[in-house]
Amino acid sequence: MQNDLPIRKIIHVDMDAFYASVEQMDNPDLKGKPVAVGGSGKRGVISAASYEARKFGVKSAMSGNLAIKLCPDLIFVRPNFERYSEISKKVKAIFYDYTDLVEPLSLDEAYLDVTENKKGYPSASLLAKDIRDRIFNEVGLTASAGISINKFVAKVASDYNKPNGQKTVNPEEVIDFLEVLDIRKFYGVGKVTAEKMYQKGIFTGLDLKQKSLAYLDANFGKSGRYYYYIVRGIQNSEVKTNRIRKSLAAERTFSENLSSEVFMLDKLKHIADEVSRRLKKSNVAGKTVTLKIKYSDFTLQTRSKTLPYFVSDTSIVFETAKNLLYQERLNNSVRLLGISLSNLNTETKKTRAELNRSKPEQKSVSVQLKFEF
Repeated sequence: MQNDLPIRKIIHVDMDAFYASVEQMDNPDLKGKPVAVGGSGKRGVISAASYEARKFGVKSAMSGNLAIKLCPDLIFVRPNFERYSEISKKVKAIFYDYTDLVEPLSLDEAYLDVTENKKGYPSASLLAKDIRDRIFNEVGLTASAGISINKFVAKVASDYNKPNGQKTVNPEEVIDFLEVLDIRKFYGVGKVTAEKMYQKGIFTGLDLKQKSLAYLDANFGKSGRYYYYIVRGIQNSEVKTNRIRKSLAAERTFSENLSSEVFMLDKLKHIADEVSRRLKKSNVAGKTVTLKIKYSDFTLQTRSKTLPYFVSDTSIVFETAKNLLYQERLNNSVRLLGISLSNLNTETKKTRAELNRSKPEQKSVSVQLKFEF
């Protein structure tokens, strides 16, 4: 790697089928059985699936109806987020025994910068194994890990040997690793983008690497620059110990499709109440109200309005969302409504110096120095 680019040892730890694994741990009768956390009803949605269920094609965000068709013996369990949060805190406490540079992404995954760590381990790979062993012995769950020079490669690598495994991508292996990687495995490339890339003949990291920055900018907008750098192993983003919340939301899927705005107002009021409650609990407020509408044909639409002041009060959130609902006619009957607030008062602007530090350099990874992973 070029001497002027930061060399870091980053671990991405990802708990294996976290919600479902917690349920199986708490209820031994569920062990070894296909388990889905979420609703089983007509409009139920899967939040997580055990690996036994995944063998049948059951996965998160899938409808309960489809899941039961794929796996008739599927066992549905109601989510218990209070319990998941409790377990998550135990796992994170283990992380902090090794480094203070921990960036949680959710209840079940986090980045750790162990370039310099509290244990004095020279090997990030051995440290990741030690962390995983402690999680298993002290919490009772398995975790997978990816280890590499930056957050992007580490996150991709953590999925490589799941469940209960780890993958190290050494500095000198980064380019080869990314070039043969299926584009669907790239973190930040969703299903829609992957299909678009396929249509343009981009199937692997190597295919992506052969596209110019101008081409990617023209075809993928702001994300084009991101794709250009990550496929070259360039991502200088630091592990952020204090992640700033950028939005807060609540939504509801209806048991029956709604076809009139009038029938939706009561639902919208309850959603606004929930958003307001969460805002006040987090002691934040926001300026931008966004209404999310999912139609019966599963198409998604969002409508937003930015207010001149920060709000958290139910009445203002509801009135703004109601105006957005009446802003234009609905395209179809509606199966889901959601409200989110963004542009929160927790956000801070980066200084020019921070922007300069985070700006990636147009250099490929070419490692020539020894750096034990």
